[in-house]
Amino acid sequence: MKKGILATKVGMTQIFNENGVLTPVTVLQAGPCYVTQVKTVDNDGYSAVQVGFVDKKDKIISKDATGKKEVKRIHGVNKPLQGHFAKAGVSGKRYLKEFKFENAEEYELGQEIKADIFEAGDKVDVSGTSKGKGFQGAIKRHGLHRGPMAHGSKFHRHAGSNGACSDPSRVFKGKKMPGQMGAVKVTVQNLEIVRVDAEQNLILVKGAVPGPKKACVMIKESVKVSK
Repeated sequence: MKKGILATKVGMTQIFNENGVLTPVTVLQAGPCYVTQVKTVDNDGYSAVQVGFVDKKDKIISKDATGKKEVKRIHGVNKPLQGHFAKAGVSGKRYLKEFKFENAEEYELGQEIKADIFEAGDKVDVSGTSKGKGFQGAIKRHGLHRGPMAHGSKFHRHAGSNGACSDPSRVFKGKKMPGQMGAVKVTVQNLEIVRVDAEQNLILVKGAVPGPKKACVMIKESVKVSK
């Protein structure tokens, strides 16, 4: 069975293995997640598992004459999503993500997925949204070199020449220039799981994963296992 789970990024730390070697790890709060929909080729055109993660709180709209709080949205979701979650038999979830698995039929509606589906030594791919850096120059965004910093220089942190003049008389697409940096989907492949705490649903992954603390990330089996 193909495996996947949603997690939130707790932060980074370091641990020592049995040989005393220090390893930098990222701590991920993985699950518990619940299967909210199983998509099949016959019904949806493709095979996938939809997973919900983190309960939503009830949204308080107003109070009546007695001062009693009136809840208009159960679990903070609208009526269509209320029916969607009720069909799966789970409460409203903050995050809904899909894992495209060929064996999606092996999962059951409302099934609970915990961190113990993985074990130490497994190779995984972690996907998330990278930190947004705003509008940045070419040096920070692409790692270009700066010019001379002397007083006579008129070229310090500029990106440099954009291209030739008469031929081709234009700037090629993909030219490394200043612009928006970060806040894009990033996938880090072939990360090794160092430790799994099944009781607290924690997964310790070797190295860094994209996104800030408390960000939601997707963990799934590696598609390109390095030898």
